[in-house]
Amino acid sequence: LMHLIGSATLAMSTINLPSTLIIFTILILLTILEIVVALIQAYVFTLLVSLYLHDNT
Repeated sequence: LMHLIGSATLAMSTINLPSTLIIFTILILLTILEIVVALIQAYVFTLLVSLYLHDNT
């Protein structure tokens, strides 16, 4: 999805500037969403490992 939107941004950059800015904003928001999801996954993984080690030691 991000590759598709990135390609659309490059293709639209020569045609229509306002549309390009909207698509680029969506791309930035998706990137931020990906980073937030990665941070949540790292937190949950760390929490589960910590609980596992606490119960089994």
